[in-house]
Amino acid sequence: MKNAWKIYLLAIVSFLVGTSEYIISGILDKIADSLGITITAAGQLITIFSLVYAVLTPVLMALTAKLERQRLLVYSLGLFVVANLLSFALPGYVPFVIARIIMAMGAGMVVVTALGIAARIAPQGKQASSIATVVMGFTASLIIGVPLGRVTAAAFGWKSVFGLIAVLGIVAMVVLYKAIPKIQGDAPVPLLQQFALLRKPKVALGLGITFFWLGGYSVAYTYLSPYLLSVSGLGEQWISAALFAFGIASLVGSKFGGYSTDRWGVSLTLTFGMIIHIFALALLSFTNASAAAFPVFAMLILWSLSAWSSGPTQQFNLVQLEPESSGVMLGLNQSVMQLSMAAGAGLGGIAVNSISLSSITWLGAAGVAIAVGLALVLFRIGKQEKEAGRTVVSS
Repeated sequence: MKNAWKIYLLAIVSFLVGTSEYIISGILDKIADSLGITITAAGQLITIFSLVYAVLTPVLMALTAKLERQRLLVYSLGLFVVANLLSFALPGYVPFVIARIIMAMGAGMVVVTALGIAARIAPQGKQASSIATVVMGFTASLIIGVPLGRVTAAAFGWKSVFGLIAVLGIVAMVVLYKAIPKIQGDAPVPLLQQFALLRKPKVALGLGITFFWLGGYSVAYTYLSPYLLSVSGLGEQWISAALFAFGIASLVGSKFGGYSTDRWGVSLTLTFGMIIHIFALALLSFTNASAAAFPVFAMLILWSLSAWSSGPTQQFNLVQLEPESSGVMLGLNQSVMQLSMAAGAGLGGIAVNSISLSSITWLGAAGVAIAVGLALVLFRIGKQEKEAGRTVVSS
């Protein structure tokens, strides 16, 4: 494949962006201690990032639709680099919040543009796998970026993580400018036309599944490091290993979700994956590392496997709902995913303040349970439509 290395270059950029988003969960306690703020206030850095990403990315992409793609990618990455430099250099909580807002603006445009370029430069028939490769960069950020970020933060301070991302981002800008061909922009799809799909009940139900499934996941994942330290009783020396195991399991879960969907279908894979997700979060509440770390690791792996198995299945589910608007559906799903991450982090913060840190796994399980209910309604509607179609044909 002639452009394979360029696709992997885009995946590396996706990895940098994913690391900048997810790393907060891995170093939440360190940020809180350094800035003199509560764990809850530190957790809202994820809420802010996700909210800005979700709301502004569709707007910014619509405004820049006609801009040449290589230039847009380099400019967006430049904005992302500036934000990471600000995160590294500026002291205090408020400047860091401002940097996170700028970072989210750049990150959203980088990811969407990278996905579009990957599809455009891929050989015929390889577009889907090229997009999947870029998406894998995000998954790799959980596997490699977050645990390595935790190690780096422990050795050199948490700000060093953003300084390193900025340096790598500058290198990536130069390479992208040289490697990526000039690609013309597309005619913009009006935002109102994109949002018109939300009026369809099946689309609303489908995106609702994403919101509650990932929102439930986010409630617990946002506060994972302090939870493992304070509730599960893991020592600091185990945290990076736990995050690494969690990331590896996410990759395996994502692969299994795709395989299971092809073999057993969307409804079975999605429903059972989310049910196991619920049980894993509930069981994590009863595991403690006082005797041994293994039970905690086992529940983390089960949680990650089940949670991430739903990712590719849900994306395929949404494409099936509106096959003629698959691109718009996936774009809406990206925004809903970020909104759910913001809502989950926000709700988790309220729970930590008002109830306890140990409550986040139960709240997360409740969110996923709502997603299961929506999925059952959606699949029932789909089944009724198929039966009605068969009745019409037979008559």
